Amino acid sequence: MNRVGFVLRVKPELLEGYKRHHRSVWPEMLAALRRTGWRNYSLFLRPDGTLFGYFETPGSLQDALEGMSAEPVNDRWQALMAPYFEGAGGPADLMMVELEEVFHLD
Repeated sequence: MNRVGFVLRVKPELLEGYKRHHRSVWPEMLAALRRTGWRNYSLFLRPDGTLFGYFETPGSLQDALEGMSAEPVNDRWQALMAPYFEGAGGPADLMMVELEEVFHLD
């Protein structure tokens, strides 16, 4: 299992809406994430909009993203989330900046 960490930027003025959506992620989106190998998936958000994400997957970040791109619900979720993110535009899952793991306790 590979551990993946990534960062994104949520627009600070839209933090509450972003958090509200994540309190009730669509069941079909949750099922798609599980089906495509996303495990132990967590998001952490700072007040300035810095978002850190972490998940475990059998493959790479790219493999996980490719799996989700084949899921019809992903397009709908990404369209819903796109306005919340700072950056060049487009789906947030394509703007993820993967972080290098430099230490793991186990």
